[in-house]
Parts: sequence; C-alpha cells; structure tokens
Amino acid sequence: VSATPNPTQQAKRRAGRHRRNTPQLVPFPSPPRRRRHADRAEGGGMNCCRHVNPFRVCAGLRGLGYLMVALVAAIVALSYYAVVVYAWGPKLLGGGAAAAGAAAILAAFHVLLVLIIWCYLMVVFTDPGSVPENWRHDAEESGDPASSTSEEQGSAPRYCSRCQNGKPPRCHHCSVCNRCVLKMDHHCIWVVNCVGARNYKYFLLFLVYTFIETVLDTLVLLPDFIVYFQDESRRSSSPGDIAILFLTFVLNFAFALSLLCFIGMHTSLVLSNTTSVEVFGSKRLLWFFPLYSTEDLHNIPALRGLEFPIRSDAIV
Repeated sequence: VSATPNPTQQAKRRAGRHRRNTPQLVPFPSPPRRRRHADRAEGGGMNCCRHVNPFRVCAGLRGLGYLMVALVAAIVALSYYAVVVYAWGPKLLGGGAAAAGAAAILAAFHVLLVLIIWCYLMVVFTDPGSVPENWRHDAEESGDPASSTSEEQGSAPRYCSRCQNGKPPRCHHCSVCNRCVLKMDHHCIWVVNCVGARNYKYFLLFLVYTFIETVLDTLVLLPDFIVYFQDESRRSSSPGDIAILFLTFVLNFAFALSLLCFIGMHTSLVLSNTTSVEVFGSKRLLWFFPLYSTEDLHNIPALRGLEFPIRSDAIV
C-alpha cells in the first residue's frame, strides 16, 4: 500500500510543474538615465529642425524689393535732370547744328525712357506663370511610364510638397513668393517679382533698353564730365548740379558695365535653350515691344509655361 502524499507535498509538486511549463521572461536592460535624457533631447531637437524652414527668411527680400523700386525711380529722376534739364535741354535754345543734335539726343532719350518704363511695369505687374490646381503630368494621367522623358531632359514627373501640386518641366518653387513659378529663371528684387514664362521676354527687353539708355547717358554726359575735371574756369554750375552730374555719370557707367555682363549671360541661355521665336513670338513687329499676339499665346506652348519642345540629341 503506497503512502498518500500530504497536501503540502502535493502543492510543491504542482508549483514545480507550473515553473517548468511557463517560459521565463528575461527583462531587457533599460538604458541609463542620462542616455535616455540625451536621446529625448536629441529627438526633440531633430523634430524642431524638421519644422523650421530656413527659406522663410527669403520672404524679407520682398520688402527689400520695394526699396529697389524706389532706387530705380531715383536713378531715372537723376538721369532725366542731368541729361534733359542740365546738359542738353538748354542747347535747344541756341539754334543751329547744336540744337539739332540736342533734339536728336533728347528724342532718343525719351523714346528709350518710355520703352524702359513700359517694360519695367510689365515685368512688375505680369504674373510669371502659376501651375494650374491639381495639375498632373501627361504620363501620370495616361499611366504610361514610357511616354515620359528622362530627368536630364527636364520632363520627368515631379511634385512640389509645399504647394501640394505637380511641377511641370522647368518649374521651381520660389521661397520669396511662396509658390511654384512656371519656367522660373530667378526672383528679381529689382522688380519685386519672379521672372518666369510669361514675363521673361519683358525682362530681357527691360535689360536691353536699360543698357542702351545707360550707354547713351554716359556718352552724352561725358563732355561735361571731362570739362569738370579739365577746365576750372568753365565751372559755372552750382555745386548741386555738379554733384548730380557726377553721380549720374558714375551710376550710368556702372550700370552699363553690369548690364552688359547680365545681357551676355541671358543671351547665351536663350541661344542654347530656346529659339527667338519661342521666346519673343512669331510676330516680328512685336519682338521689340513687351507684347504678345493672341495667336502666339494660344499656339506656342512655351509661352504657357507648362510644356516645352525638346530638341533631339541626334540633331547637331
């Protein structure tokens, strides 16, 4: 007859079987307290950096642009006074060949000034081109990846995370205007606007006419400028007029040099990238004015800024 185990022994046996059947969990060692604080601080700093947009500082350039507009107006006023009122206007009263030459110079000055102001206002107040809402690339809409060109050709489907919209070829997001601009060239603080698909022609004409005007002002003020430094006996002007003459000559000469380099750069970009018809339109009579014909705006895709003809690499 086997002995019956007492209740205490039965409880110990049940506890032993429970320990053998239950998996033992090994606690994962927690990092030191200092490390946890460091990780928390580092993660918080990275999260803060993700929400910081350094390009918001660029929005201050818009305020600087208004100062540049005032500076342009001041330079135009100085040039007008120095050329028309001080240097060549009084020669109209003398008669003869001098009056005829003065009339020709003043006529050219005023024609160029009208063209400059016209082009400048067109650049300032013309929208450079914005992406239509919910715009998508043709390849995305058709679902055919073979119809999209390579990124080197600038036509691969892109997306702007800031505007939450598609980005056509040559389109870029302007941090100053806080929107995408079609065929964006740059944001010009001198015109308080972006230079893009719809005002690029006006911008180029503004550069060209301003360069011609500054060269003209430099040349017509050069005789008085030389007399000022060579013959003291002929200095009959007031100190204020002399200061305006000196300042106008220096400013126009400096702007002529800088604009020459700028025009050369943009000319090379235009010649290497697009044709003159694509940029300036098919109506040759309108090439020299900040205007487009209705047919050009409707038929030339580059003027709309959403699509561009791509030249084949096989064509030399």
